[in-house]
Amino acid sequence: MATNVPFLGRGWSFPPTFRDQGRSVDMTEDVVDIERSLEILLSTRIGERVMRPRYGCNLDRLVFEPLDATLQSTVRDLIRTAVLYYEPRILLDDVILTSVPDEGRLDIELQYTVATTNTRYNFVYPFYLEEGVELS
Repeated sequence: MATNVPFLGRGWSFPPTFRDQGRSVDMTEDVVDIERSLEILLSTRIGERVMRPRYGCNLDRLVFEPLDATLQSTVRDLIRTAVLYYEPRILLDDVILTSVPDEGRLDIELQYTVATTNTRYNFVYPFYLEEGVELS
């Protein structure tokens, strides 16, 4: 059955979820696949992937830095560079950073256009260190 929707990609869901005793894996498609790809890109350290040693964003090294203009500029630059090299399906329109100093959180909003459909979307990535909890 042919459709007029351009192919935007298909990949494993994140985190990977296996079905039927490991015989199949849940998949994501189209814009959902792009969002999962962005989530993985922003949460991966450079050098963490063996077969793609330059893939990633290194945001984790900035977790304990003060929420100031220098940090915001660095975060924007890291994200723009990573998306430019590793997510060719989108054109990054803007990176909006919202600081929540009382919670020690920086909300990262990516506004982007899907290149093949010329459709605009946004993706919000909360950047903070989660407090550990004791499991009993």
